[in-house]
Amino acid sequence: MITLEQLLASRDARATHQQALLTAWPGHTLICLTVQFPGPVKRCASSLVVGGAGLAALLDKFGSVVRHAQVRDLETGYEAYLVVPLPALLVKKTCCQIEDTHPLGRLMDIDVLEAPGHLLDRASLGLPPRRCLLCDQPARYCMRARTHSQEELLLKIERMVADFT
Repeated sequence: MITLEQLLASRDARATHQQALLTAWPGHTLICLTVQFPGPVKRCASSLVVGGAGLAALLDKFGSVVRHAQVRDLETGYEAYLVVPLPALLVKKTCCQIEDTHPLGRLMDIDVLEAPGHLLDRASLGLPPRRCLLCDQPARYCMRARTHSQEELLLKIERMVADFT
């Protein structure tokens, strides 16, 4: 289990690492995969399955052009970084397709950044916000309103992972 302070520190560390990679690879696009799990446990067998599946999907799409790849299996969650020499909008479109079509894609957060750390979002492609795991509302709405219990969400996640494996 992690604390809120650990979670916030990990976000800061991830942002610093992203900037370091963008600086080290000028003119390249950075892909950052993290796993979305509610609650204080961010590293477990299921999160590692999701992270591994996400990395495999990314390597399937971009493996032939990856210039740098790194996986960080942290207590605060799985992180994977890929540096590619492709236009960021093209990369983001492909990453959104993975998030939208992969059986575990809803549990993946695939960020695409370009120097100087500009993060592309779904709106930049004209795509709607991601939907909740349990209902048809935008995920952000349900997260903020705490529409569903952590137990409901974790049960759904475990079913998704079990169906995938």
